Amino acid sequence: MKLDSSRTEKAFSGKVRQQRLLKVTYRIFDITKKEQDFLGLICVLLLLCRLVVPYPNIAMWVGFSLAGYSAIANDSIQTIGTFMASNAHRKWWHLWLFIGIIFVGTVTYSWVTYDGDVSYQRLTEKGFSEAPQTFSFLQLCAPIALLILTRMRIPVSTTFLLLNVFATDANAMFSILQKSLYGYLIAFFLAIVVWHLTSRLVDRHFKNKPGLGWTILQWITSGLLWSVWLMQDASNIAVFLPRKLDVLALFMFIGLIFSGIGILFYLKGDRMQQLVNEKAGIADVRAATLVDLVYMSILFYFKNLNNLPMSTTWVFIGLLAGRELAISLSKKKKKKRNKALRKSLKFIRKDLQHALVGLGVSIVLAVSVNPVIRATMHALILGHMK
Repeated sequence: MKLDSSRTEKAFSGKVRQQRLLKVTYRIFDITKKEQDFLGLICVLLLLCRLVVPYPNIAMWVGFSLAGYSAIANDSIQTIGTFMASNAHRKWWHLWLFIGIIFVGTVTYSWVTYDGDVSYQRLTEKGFSEAPQTFSFLQLCAPIALLILTRMRIPVSTTFLLLNVFATDANAMFSILQKSLYGYLIAFFLAIVVWHLTSRLVDRHFKNKPGLGWTILQWITSGLLWSVWLMQDASNIAVFLPRKLDVLALFMFIGLIFSGIGILFYLKGDRMQQLVNEKAGIADVRAATLVDLVYMSILFYFKNLNNLPMSTTWVFIGLLAGRELAISLSKKKKKKRNKALRKSLKFIRKDLQHALVGLGVSIVLAVSVNPVIRATMHALILGHMK
């Protein structure tokens, strides 16, 4: 009887394992079927990168184009995401022209002021001041990896992912990480203070339909935020190019990015926009204005602090984490407060996991591509073992 029972249990366990394997196989097949167009595009882009690697003048523009779209698409949730969410009822090309004109003005101002530099001197820092003369296949693949993560709705630090593969000094990578951690913590605690002080006021006065004044204010703050973000993160895109651009290169820079912004607005933010829409009350033009205003202020502070690049994504998720937590704690009824708190903690944990995934991918790419980073990591491991 025991032998028969053992055989039955083994047979049952075998069937369970087969069912699980079938479910996993079907899920992979289903994802592949749904994403076949995207996977086909990725294959084409990988082939293109492989073909242009021997030709640096072509490779830099291919890498730049991929980096331009992928960086803005992934970072759209923190810059123009709230703008899209609260203006979803408007024509996409109206929003595109508004954001696009600000982009042109911001980049041109940097080019004129800093003698051909479009990065607001972010690439003059040690470790990034030397423009790449040749490109490896994996360096060109970094923006493709970012495209895949964006498709998976994973907001990651484009600064870590795109800049680290070109760093000529490992200390620059650690300095960026340190500044980004400070940015997260400052944004987190500042958001708690701001939304703790304003949450009840928001609940009381943000119930009615917002007036035209709020719409105008939101467009102004969104434009300012977008401009300040470009001052911080244009370096992630320009890292593929010479540190000083001539007039023709400037026109190519502007034209390619301007077109990419148009595609993003036509797609209504694509997959990343869903992450914005699920945040508490973010589609309200008044809530979006407050988020943009606080975020812009933090970025402007760090921009003037020094020229070292930083992860604006980490600042943004710190801001949203503090906001969600403050809104949850402001609930009067204990039951509602506990429910909102659990939901907020879930959002915070998910955003942190995504940020760490992006950091992990960027480190793997940097170690694989960059001999300077690889040597430093090897020395750190050996030192730790000793």
